[in-house]
Amino acid sequence: MRFRTQIQSFRARLLLLLALMLGLTLGVQYYFNLRTVRSNARMIIEQEQAIMTGIALGVESVQSSRYLDEIIGDLREPLLNDKNVRVKNILVVDDDGNVRDSVIPEYNPREREDNTTRYVQFKDIQLLPLRSVVQYTNEQEQLPSWIPPSTSVDFGEAGAFYFPVVTTQGRRFIIVVLDSAPTTDVLERQSSRSALYTLAVLFVTTLITGFFVWRFTRPVKELSTAARKVAGGDFDVQVPEGRLDEMGTLASAFNEMTGKLARARELEMQLHQAEKGAVVGRLAAAIAHEIRNPLNYINLTLDHLRSSFPPADPGKRKTFIQLTDQLKTEVARINRHITDFLKYSRPSKLDFQNVDIRAEAEDALRLVEVRAEECGIKTSIVQDGALPTVEADRESLRSVFTNLVINAVEAINGAGGSISIKLSNPEVNSVKVEISDSGCGIAAEDISKVFEPYFSTKETGTGLGLAIVKKAVDDHGGTISVASKKGGGTTFTIILPAKENRHATKEHTGS
Repeated sequence: MRFRTQIQSFRARLLLLLALMLGLTLGVQYYFNLRTVRSNARMIIEQEQAIMTGIALGVESVQSSRYLDEIIGDLREPLLNDKNVRVKNILVVDDDGNVRDSVIPEYNPREREDNTTRYVQFKDIQLLPLRSVVQYTNEQEQLPSWIPPSTSVDFGEAGAFYFPVVTTQGRRFIIVVLDSAPTTDVLERQSSRSALYTLAVLFVTTLITGFFVWRFTRPVKELSTAARKVAGGDFDVQVPEGRLDEMGTLASAFNEMTGKLARARELEMQLHQAEKGAVVGRLAAAIAHEIRNPLNYINLTLDHLRSSFPPADPGKRKTFIQLTDQLKTEVARINRHITDFLKYSRPSKLDFQNVDIRAEAEDALRLVEVRAEECGIKTSIVQDGALPTVEADRESLRSVFTNLVINAVEAINGAGGSISIKLSNPEVNSVKVEISDSGCGIAAEDISKVFEPYFSTKETGTGLGLAIVKKAVDDHGGTISVASKKGGGTTFTIILPAKENRHATKEHTGS
């Protein structure tokens, strides 16, 4: 098992690949070198066969009355006039240097007119370097004078070899003349072919090595790309797994690391929200204790001033009443902000009961009815079919609708426009509420932040209104989403579970 694990490792595979490429290159080189050696050995054998064949034919010519050209004509395979055969000539010469027989007819003996025989002298023939087939002791003293001293002949070069034969008519020398072998061309071809094969093998091995190196390094590139994404804050990135080597282990560890980082970031955000909630809670408690009591006193004092000390002059009385109303409005606004702080920071205590969604929507529109008429804003409620009963906390749900409707009025911010609430039952056991306005809309980069606490595009906003809305909807087991376009209005969509589904949601949340 350990050996199998080691073989599957990245380093072992790389070493095996290099060893395979080296073995393949050496194997191909050895094969072609072996072919070259065999080719050279075949040339040596052909040279030896040519010498032996020439001597055999010369001996037969000496022992018989036939000339060499007749004997050669009876052979199955030609020795002369063939481009692949090295035997250029065969001579039979006596001790006096007279050519007694030759493959070339012009060197053969001729009859003169006086019936005497004319012999061609061996010394008159332009021969190549001559040497003996067999070396004897004191051989040079036994040879006739017309035979020059032996000279060396390199392999493959043209040359002549003699062999002495003793006959009843005296000693005869059989001389075999060999043409040069095409060694230069052969060696050049062999060198060129060997170099070509070597280049081909190197090219193939380079391609194979490049392919495997690309496969080996691809996981490294994937890890590098994923690491850059993680550094940019994307903790959802994953790299492919499934390899059994170190890269597979590294990929698994990387994916596990990114998963832990994502969970850590989520916990960090939750902790941050909890810290902000705790701060808000302490701030809300301090505000409720330190500010509400003076606000209540100011509010009661304003009521007392309005009822007990109004000016007698009608004009001044009107101005007095307007100023006190504005002061009471500002006190109510401050008190509402304090309430928002308390609602967001304290755990919800909901009193679930059967609620008529349409009635709550109508109450929310009724609160802004006067301001909507002053600004020329049209309000409407559209119900699509019968609605199931919703079990909810009436005050919490009214706060959701009120917040969204007030925001819609403030988003229009001018004369004209419309606010509509559409009620429908798109799915079984659910109610859908869509609150739309024709206001200024929300920028695309801000849509994902609208439900975050303390985020507000208003100069005087606390950023808790929509956070409280989302918290209330979540407490009811529902969902809320927003669709908006800058300058094109906004639509908030709330989906609440109906009465039949509320109990299942509560049980699931409690478990």
